[in-house]
Amino acid sequence: MIDFPYIQDICQYTSSKIIMLVADGLGGAPHPDTGKSELESARIPNLDKLAGISACGLTTPVFPGITPGSGPGHLSLFGYDPVKYLMGRGILEGLGIDIEINDGDIAARGNFCTVDGNGNLLDRRAGRIKSEYSIPLCEQLDTIEVPGLHVSIFPVQDYRFVALFRGDGLDQNITETDPQVTGVPPRAVQAILPQAQKTAEAVNLLISKAQELLSGRDVANMIMLRGFSKLPQLPDFGKSYSLNPAAIAAYPMYRGLAKVLGMNIIKTGITFRDEIDTIKKNISKHDFFYLHYKPADAAGEDGDFNAKVKALEELDSFIPEILDMNPDVLVVAGDHATPSIMASHGWQPVPLLIHSKLTDGEGIEAFDERNCSLGSIGRISATNVMFLSLAHAGKLTKFGP
Repeated sequence: MIDFPYIQDICQYTSSKIIMLVADGLGGAPHPDTGKSELESARIPNLDKLAGISACGLTTPVFPGITPGSGPGHLSLFGYDPVKYLMGRGILEGLGIDIEINDGDIAARGNFCTVDGNGNLLDRRAGRIKSEYSIPLCEQLDTIEVPGLHVSIFPVQDYRFVALFRGDGLDQNITETDPQVTGVPPRAVQAILPQAQKTAEAVNLLISKAQELLSGRDVANMIMLRGFSKLPQLPDFGKSYSLNPAAIAAYPMYRGLAKVLGMNIIKTGITFRDEIDTIKKNISKHDFFYLHYKPADAAGEDGDFNAKVKALEELDSFIPEILDMNPDVLVVAGDHATPSIMASHGWQPVPLLIHSKLTDGEGIEAFDERNCSLGSIGRISATNVMFLSLAHAGKLTKFGP
C-alpha cells in the first residue's frame, strides 16, 4: 500500500518486468437462466490455463458491499486507499485528453443523454453516439457563456466530454446530475458546502442553456455532469515503488488517472489491438506496464450478457501474445465488477491472477469467480495487489531486522 510508512526501505529496483492487465468490469454475476457468470460462460482457454499455473484469489476494491467507480477501483489496484484519495472523474478525463488545467479550475465529466418531452431520461448515454456526431455538439456547447466564469467544453470520446470551469471562488463540493437510472429527469446541482453555492448556480445555468440549445434534437438533447474535481496531489507511483512505470490505455480517463500518479503515458490507438502493438514496441523501456481493457465493462453497463461474454473471449485471445513478451510477473485483475444482470457497476468481488516463476499452480481449473475463490491468495483488499506483484517480481526486501 502506497502509505506503508517503510515503503522506501523495502522497495528496490530490479530489471524484472511487471505487466498489470486491468480488465475493466471483469467481475460479474450468475445469469438467472444458467446460474453461470459471464466468465463462467465464456470460452477463455488461455486464461483458464494460466489460472492453473498461477496464484489466484478475489479482490474487494473498497469495502464489502460498496460499489466503486472506475477511479477508486483503479486506485486500489495501484495501492492507494480509494477513500483517502477520492477524486472526481472530471479531472481524470481532462488530464487524459491533455487539457491545460490550472490550480483552482474545476473539471467535470459530461455525458450527452436523451430525454423525452417531459424531461425524463430515456438513455443516459444517448445511444453511445460516436465522436463524429458529438464533436459538433461540443462545439455548440462551447459557445455558451456563464457570467463571471470562463467555461470550456472539450470532446473526449463518443458521448463523453469535459466541462472546464475557470474563475475565482470555485468549489468542487457540489452534487452530480446523473440519477443513474432512466425514467426520471437529471438532477439539479446542489451545493454540499455553503462556499460551493456560486459554483452550483453556475453549473445549473450552463446545463439550462445546454438544454435549450439541444432541445430540437431527438437524440443527445440534454447533458449530465458528474465527477466535479480540482487537481489532486497524490504520492508518486514510480518513486514510491522504485519503478519506471508506463500506462497504455485507449480511453482518456484511464490515461488521466495514470498521469495523476506520475506514470509515463505511452500514446496508443483506440483498440486493444493497438494497445498490444504499443506495449510490444515499448516492452524494453519500462519495468511496470499498466494495460487497460475496456470492452467488458461497456457491455456489462449496457446489460448485454452475451456481448460481455464475447468481450472476455476477445481478451482471452490476446493472452498468448502478452505471455510471449516474457514478463516476469503478469497480473490479470479488474477494477470492479460490472454484472450484466445489473447493467451497472457492482459490489461483487473481482477475480485476480498473479503469474510468475514462483507460481506452479494450485489446482484452480478456470479463471472465474467460483474457482478464484478457492485460490491461495484468498479474498483480499485490492490495495494489497501491488505488494504481491512486487514480491513476485523480487522487488521487495525484508521488512525489519
